[in-house]
Amino acid sequence: MERRMTTASSGTAGTSGFPDISISTERLVLRPLEEADVPAYAEMMNDELVTAWTSVPQPYTEAVALDWIERRAPAERSEGRGIVLAVTEFLTQRLVGIIQLRGTDWRVRSTELSYVVAPWARGEGYASEAALATAQWLFHDQKFERIELRTAADNTAAQQVAQKIGCISEGVLRGAWIARTRNGGDPFGGWLELRTDLIVWSLLPEDLEGVSESLADSGFSAYSDWN
Repeated sequence: MERRMTTASSGTAGTSGFPDISISTERLVLRPLEEADVPAYAEMMNDELVTAWTSVPQPYTEAVALDWIERRAPAERSEGRGIVLAVTEFLTQRLVGIIQLRGTDWRVRSTELSYVVAPWARGEGYASEAALATAQWLFHDQKFERIELRTAADNTAAQQVAQKIGCISEGVLRGAWIARTRNGGDPFGGWLELRTDLIVWSLLPEDLEGVSESLADSGFSAYSDWN
C-alpha cells in the first residue's frame, strides 16, 4: 500500500532543544510518554530481549517506569540532550515501543537513535517505520545532518532495522557494551553480564534516497507543542 508524506510542524530548528512533538505515520503515532503508559511500559521493559540488549534495571517496576515517564524523560528534552517518544498503534492506541534520541550535539546537528519494541509487536515492521519517520522529521524539520545507531554485535534484529532504513555500517567498537544472558540458559535463573562489541551505524540525509520505495514513501505528519 502506498504511503504519502505530509508535514505540519514548526519545529525548533536553530535552537538547542527539541519541541513537544507528535509524529504520525500510516499505522503509528509517536508522542510523549504519559502516566497512562506506565503498566504497558513496565511490562515491555521487563521482556527478556529488552533485558538482554539494554542496561535498564531489572526487575523494571512500575515505580521505575513512572519516574522515567514523569521526571527523567522530560528532563532529556528540557535540558537539550534528546527526546523520548512513545510509539503507539494509530487504531488501537496500544503501546508498540519507544524511540529515544540521546547524546545530541546541537553544533554538529547529530544525535543517537535507539528503539525498543514490545514482544507482541515484533515482526510487523514497526521499528523501521517509527525510526524512519523520526529520521525524516530530524532531517527535514529539525535540519539535522547525522543520526547514529549502535547495535550489539549479536543483536541481528536491531541491525536489520538499521539496514532497512538506509544506515551505513561505519565500524566496530570492541568490547564497548555489556549484554545480559540467563545463567545457564535457565529462564528462571539470574542474569550473567557478558562484554560484547558494538556496531556503529550512521544515517545522513542523502542516505534516505537509497531507502526502498516502500519505506521512503512512508507518510508522516508532525505536530509540535503536543499536549
